[in-house]
Amino acid sequence: MSTSDLTAAHPDRSHAVHRDAFGAKLGMWLFLLSEAMLFGGLFVLYAMYRATFPQAFHHGGTLMNGVLGAVNTLVLLSGSAAVAMSVTAVLRNQRRLAVALVGSTVLSGAVFMGIKAVEWTHHLHEGLYPSAAALQGDHGLQMFFALYYTMTGLHGIHVLVGMGLLIWALTLVARGRVTAERVTLLDNVALYWHLVDVIWIFLLGLFYAAA
Repeated sequence: MSTSDLTAAHPDRSHAVHRDAFGAKLGMWLFLLSEAMLFGGLFVLYAMYRATFPQAFHHGGTLMNGVLGAVNTLVLLSGSAAVAMSVTAVLRNQRRLAVALVGSTVLSGAVFMGIKAVEWTHHLHEGLYPSAAALQGDHGLQMFFALYYTMTGLHGIHVLVGMGLLIWALTLVARGRVTAERVTLLDNVALYWHLVDVIWIFLLGLFYAAA
């Protein structure tokens, strides 16, 4: 029996599925809005301190590794493209392709975190953190790096959460639990990953513009 036959035979079930999907999608958008508000508050805080210490924040930007920032941007963008294509693959009943695409997005998250770990380690080794002796007396640079570690660290947590969600979705796709008729979960996970990507683009502009 085809999907259309099932829908015709069980209209109440079909309506319930669509209602649940709508509720899940609405809930996800509300959650993403709350996340945007969280980072929006941090962006406002950054703007206030940048207006107070413009030269120090510009100098802090020159201490960033622009190449690594650009590479990480490409890594996240490729992951976002892959997870978006995975939704299309599921809708076309191409399960193996969907699994491969979601897996590549997980890999992009791992690469991103690996590059950030290298970058953070370098900054710490160079004494570029708020309580470092090299920054004592320079309140502007201290605030720059305090915000840098806070905002990129919070973003990193979101990347790790996103990777966990992607692995969960990948498992369900592989088991046939996510299908063309039940793609909302994967679609919501993809939306979350897109948010992670968009937030990073803003962070790139805030901290790496002078690099």
